Amino acid sequence: MVKWQGKKYAVDVDTTMPGEVFKMQLFSLTGVAPDRQKVLVKGGQLKDETDMEKLGLKEDQVLMMMGTVGELPKAPVQPVKFVEDMSEAEMAQALAIPAGLVNMGNTCYMSATLQCLKTVVPLRKALDSFNARRASSSLAQDQRGKLVSSMRQLFQQLSESGEGVPPIVFLQFLRQCFPIYAEQDPRHGGYQQQDAEECWNQLVNTMDQVLAEEDGTGSFVSKYMVGQTVISWTTAEAPDEPPTVHREPIRNLNCAIDKSVNYLAQGVKRALNQTAVKHSDTLGRDAEYTSTQQISRLPEYLPVTFKRFFWKTSENVAAKIVKSIKFPLDLDVSEFCTPELQDQMRPAKQFVRDREDREAHARKMAKQKQSSQAEAEGGETKPAEGGSDAKAFELDPALRADVGCNPTGLYELIGVVTHIGRSINSGHYIAWVRKEKNVGGPDPSFGGAGGKPAADSSAPQHWWYKFDDDDVSMVTDEDILKLCGGGDWHTAYILLYRAKKLD
Repeated sequence: MVKWQGKKYAVDVDTTMPGEVFKMQLFSLTGVAPDRQKVLVKGGQLKDETDMEKLGLKEDQVLMMMGTVGELPKAPVQPVKFVEDMSEAEMAQALAIPAGLVNMGNTCYMSATLQCLKTVVPLRKALDSFNARRASSSLAQDQRGKLVSSMRQLFQQLSESGEGVPPIVFLQFLRQCFPIYAEQDPRHGGYQQQDAEECWNQLVNTMDQVLAEEDGTGSFVSKYMVGQTVISWTTAEAPDEPPTVHREPIRNLNCAIDKSVNYLAQGVKRALNQTAVKHSDTLGRDAEYTSTQQISRLPEYLPVTFKRFFWKTSENVAAKIVKSIKFPLDLDVSEFCTPELQDQMRPAKQFVRDREDREAHARKMAKQKQSSQAEAEGGETKPAEGGSDAKAFELDPALRADVGCNPTGLYELIGVVTHIGRSINSGHYIAWVRKEKNVGGPDPSFGGAGGKPAADSSAPQHWWYKFDDDDVSMVTDEDILKLCGGGDWHTAYILLYRAKKLD
């Protein structure tokens, strides 16, 4: 028997086990944790390692125990809520699944465009600033200002909602600003399908006008989404004629498509070099001129558009080129830049390249050391940081002072707008947006789709959100690379690249 706080407890003692087991029996009866128990036995106090056989315990012998029950666990401040009891909004917040946009009748072109634009961080900051500082300005009260203000509200709804958001107000102002989006389909009724690239350009142009800074330094668009090119026109028919040189802003790169183009870089190079018939003052007649276009400023965010649609006279329709054009997850555009800009970017570019090489090597070595059990469980090994092996470099002063530029020429893909269908006035658009690592829901713990290792185990992997209107799912890098075209599947139309970070 054990006596504690005036009560007696009958205990069956197994003398072949140490004192620790006896204490656990008392814990189950009294609730007093073993480390808080003081059991008095012959010769002193019962210890964990005490040999119970040497105590000479007898039938019905009474042992005294002192000790108090520890503090009971406190109830949580907020009651525990299980997944099955959560609303859709609470579940989306817990799992960090972003919300999609409800299709309001052939509005997928708009939804895909907005989901990609939402990834542009300076845009979200500019929208917040516009709402706070200029809500009462005359510009904010016109249709363009209302369109931008409704975009801010829509983005906020998407961030807070756990279910599809109907973009009713935004769509209303979009159609008021641009009546083309209110056109009806003469054959099938309802609203006409529209071009996602045209919607993209009109929204960016509108934001450039409405979100301009009050100090006259331009908008976030001019800083973070606009580059500069130097265009030189020459003609082989008059080799002594000085080239005509001028500068132009660019808001995207184009990828021309013909039989010779199989990769993105080939298409971009072809689009930057064009021919045209122009009047030559030297010759006194028209001549064929060739333009050489080089980039003199790179923006932080760079869209690349595939020129997939052309007017097919025989069918009176804007038909689609479905040819496969492979594109990279990491893009180096320095070959398209002026020699001066290439020299300015070279130190920073090399710094990023060296860092990526070290990180890739660390990931590869870590994968080789993983046990088969860890691989089966999807264990993830974090890549080594740059550390002391990073070589110091001096960023060019002009690039350092240029807010919103890309000082390396290196980009990473963060968004894709795809089209499925055979013409620009039909089919369906979807947005594919890269999930930032360690932000939101689960990060990938495998190299390829289906839990299989990627072919290149040193390559970092990402999850992507697939926004099929309000149906949102997740895919991997491998799925994104399949969007290159070549058949009746989702085909990349607009790629959104972001400058790689130096830090």
